[in-house]
Amino acid sequence: MAAQGNSTDTLFSPYKMGSFDLSHRVVLAPMTRCRALNGVPNAALAEYYAQRTTPGGFLISEGTMISPGSAGFPHVPGIYSEEQVEAWKPVVEAVHSKGGFIFCQLWHVGRASHPLYQPNGGSPISSTDKPISERWRVLLPDGSHSKYPTPRPLHVSEIPRVVEDYCNSAINAIRAGFDGIEIHGAHGYLIDQFMKNGINDRTDQYGGSIENRCRFLLQVVKGVVSAIGASKVGVRISPAIDHLDATDSDPLTLGLAVVGMLNKLQNDTGSKLAYLHVTQPRYHAYGQTESGRQGSDEEEAKLMRSLRTAYNGTFMSSGGFTKELGMQAIQQGDADLVSFGRLFIANPDLVSRFKVDAKLNKYDRKTFYTQDPVVGYTDYSFLAPVSRL
Repeated sequence: MAAQGNSTDTLFSPYKMGSFDLSHRVVLAPMTRCRALNGVPNAALAEYYAQRTTPGGFLISEGTMISPGSAGFPHVPGIYSEEQVEAWKPVVEAVHSKGGFIFCQLWHVGRASHPLYQPNGGSPISSTDKPISERWRVLLPDGSHSKYPTPRPLHVSEIPRVVEDYCNSAINAIRAGFDGIEIHGAHGYLIDQFMKNGINDRTDQYGGSIENRCRFLLQVVKGVVSAIGASKVGVRISPAIDHLDATDSDPLTLGLAVVGMLNKLQNDTGSKLAYLHVTQPRYHAYGQTESGRQGSDEEEAKLMRSLRTAYNGTFMSSGGFTKELGMQAIQQGDADLVSFGRLFIANPDLVSRFKVDAKLNKYDRKTFYTQDPVVGYTDYSFLAPVSRL
């Protein structure tokens, strides 16, 4: 909907996101951390998320596998097995016990994988048989990097099964206690591989026109909404981001097409989605920017404001935000909520630090994707001592 910002709103103003009464607008962004050994959440994840929880705060989990072949990083959690569902329960409870809300991000990386992550060493699936270019490297379980392999394009007959995987994982997430789920349709992963015409070279009903390229996303959203209800579903997109070669010749038109489809779905069902989560164009591959540019260029501002104005519902923005840029986005009505990533890694009490303009801890990029359950994960300092779980 049209920008609703009030000049008196800030990152610390309360916000009603459907049935969720949020106490502030600072959201924990979904971030891969590689601490769920063998794909199963553990006590370290419970402490990590609890540390970053505030009463009435909103968190989005790291990308969570919807099937055995959906991973592209080592030791990322899943939500497709009963063991994983049970293991998530204490993690979610740790957030709820501190008064927070948490959604599970459902993730399939598509071609951004490797045979080592695939059942029986098969080829990763995608919309295409084009591999990701050698500009990028996949992180392997032993910590080394390799080029991405040639993917296998999904046959039309296989797509309903992948949609079913999303639906089943959404149901499992609710069973595990999550308040809802976010469909990861961004950053060059499977759904984005269908939407972007720089990747999708299909000639069937899933390729060619924007409507065809967005068909897979729409089927996933419809299926998940039918399974758990629209109010528990968020969608993330990144029409202007080229992460993992995910380029499109007309990002604004693509983004508006997705917004139009989501608006129509909401009108048809009579129920709004929880939110639309859009990554700013200033986001850079592998997060090479430290804090984002100070301000937005005209093209970026046009794209984000066009999507914000067109979408009928809660609009969340992410990508290189500082406190100052986040405050600006809220005050100008460019976003209802702002998600923070790397700053939240190093500052578990980020909301408190923002409120008092405290100095921020610096993050250590070398520990982003390691398996140590403490170092670079739960050992970042607080402004004041906080008891550990």
